[in-house]
Amino acid sequence: MRCPKCGSRDDKVIDSRQSRDSSSIRRRRECLKCKYRFTTYEEIERSDLRVVKRDRTHEPFDRRKLAASIAKAFEKRSTSLLTLEDTVDEIVHELETSGREVPSYVIGTKVLEKLRGIDEVAYLRYASVYQQFQDVDQFVDAIHTLGRRVKPNAAQRELFPSETAQRPAPGPRNIPTSKNHGRV
Repeated sequence: MRCPKCGSRDDKVIDSRQSRDSSSIRRRRECLKCKYRFTTYEEIERSDLRVVKRDRTHEPFDRRKLAASIAKAFEKRSTSLLTLEDTVDEIVHELETSGREVPSYVIGTKVLEKLRGIDEVAYLRYASVYQQFQDVDQFVDAIHTLGRRVKPNAAQRELFPSETAQRPAPGPRNIPTSKNHGRV
């Protein structure tokens, strides 16, 4: 590593730390010639990801374009910037592990899957552009599709757990066979 002040190639690493998202390593270095301290970052070199568009043209994948489209869907919604960044990171990671060329419909589908789990209004906004809604009926259909989805709530226990539903009915005529008369 060349010193940015004197150009010497002799330096030593003083400190190494992972970045917050563990995608890079931050190193503090000191030039052995002029004692100047500087910071370098080391990260994985990513292969060039290309997007195959609907008209079959190819273009380089642009993370900023993806982030901007997701941010537009979340505009004026109460979702943190950290949630948006995490969503983009997850989508980009999935795309990078799937190959060098990714059809645009795969990107759109992955975004819709993520948005559906985070915010239904953002999902509808993104879907209206991505699926090119032409009239109100398409919005209504999308809303009805969202309504059919089961929405689990972690704070609420299941009313009829699956184990209870499969238990055999107690004794004949559904009368308990033991007579404990209300005592447990």
